[in-house]
Amino acid sequence: MKDDTKLTTLGRDPGAYHGIVNPPVFHASTVLHPSVAAYEAHARARESGDKQIVYGRRGTPTSFAFEDAVAGLEGGHAALSYPSGLTAIAAVMLSFLKAGDHVLVCDSAYGPTHKLCDGILARLGVQSSYFDPLIGAELAKQMRPNTKLVYLESPGSETFEVMDVAAAARAAHAGGALVAIDNTWASPLYFKPLQHGCDLSIHAATKYLVGHSDAMMGVVTANQAAWKPLQSTTYELGLSAGPDDLYLAQRGMRTLSVRLERHQKNAMTVARWFQSRPEVARVLYPALPDDPGHALWKRDFAGASGLFSVEFKPAPKAAIDAMIDGLEYFGLGASWGGYESLVMPCGQIKLRQVRPWKGGPLVRFHIGLEDPADLMADLGAGLDRLKRAAATAA
Repeated sequence: MKDDTKLTTLGRDPGAYHGIVNPPVFHASTVLHPSVAAYEAHARARESGDKQIVYGRRGTPTSFAFEDAVAGLEGGHAALSYPSGLTAIAAVMLSFLKAGDHVLVCDSAYGPTHKLCDGILARLGVQSSYFDPLIGAELAKQMRPNTKLVYLESPGSETFEVMDVAAAARAAHAGGALVAIDNTWASPLYFKPLQHGCDLSIHAATKYLVGHSDAMMGVVTANQAAWKPLQSTTYELGLSAGPDDLYLAQRGMRTLSVRLERHQKNAMTVARWFQSRPEVARVLYPALPDDPGHALWKRDFAGASGLFSVEFKPAPKAAIDAMIDGLEYFGLGASWGGYESLVMPCGQIKLRQVRPWKGGPLVRFHIGLEDPADLMADLGAGLDRLKRAAATAA
């Protein structure tokens, strides 16, 4: 079954719901059982991983539909849903780390991942260290005897370094550690982490899977070896996603392919336009042929999403702010992955410890589904504001 067919069919069971195409929303906490024997049998089956309805927090047909679709698309053993992407990251960390353990994290990871490691995990006695995302197989030199988890993100947040995921996974496994990756940028459609050696693939499904900026959602797909610890920790922490957000996530998945195709097309058009502008030092987008990570991206990925960053030539902060503040079609917002275009000054680069940012002002753009001609006209006016404000400051 090809991915486009998986997107439209996985998780659906019209025969179970009177022929209804989409699995309905189940609002449920209490689930009644006809006898003690039936209750105990359902509970045993659920603990073994079967899709048994025993209690709302343990899953409903709504959550199972979404999780089955994601796991099938990623080629994993099973998936679990969470109320946010950060919750999904935390669930993975807490499932495989304990006091005295060490986690090795790529320095280009999502900012809240840094804060989780340096905050809660540190208080729990877990050691965290960061590595250059471009070291590939040299990761082996960073491994310690107590390294239990290696955490990747490719491309990296805000700076979009592409990792050699397969090489990093081989080094991690040789050192006895599991490998988790934040795969939000590419989605399960454009990158298959488990096929490249990862044990767990994490998504802020709030982004491209939901696709409409109206629901919070996280999801983790695990291989068989990693599944039971993830499932146990998730249940013990009482983590579960809301039924309405689950429904929106599984509905959003049905159009993921056509949306990402347009996001990539529009992003490439705008990225190339930025490259032609004298105010721009460089565009950080792996799909561009001159990007340092392009060869790895072309080898491993099936496509690119609509998110990239632009490094501007030196300019006062007030000039960058003037460019952003007057944009008409770009909302200033911290998320991305919806149908709309967004802009955000990059601030998480301040958390880098191994690869500190040494370039000029960095701004992240998410290119939505608008006509790129309108977006480029809007950005052109923004760059005019930038030049005027820079001249005034000088």
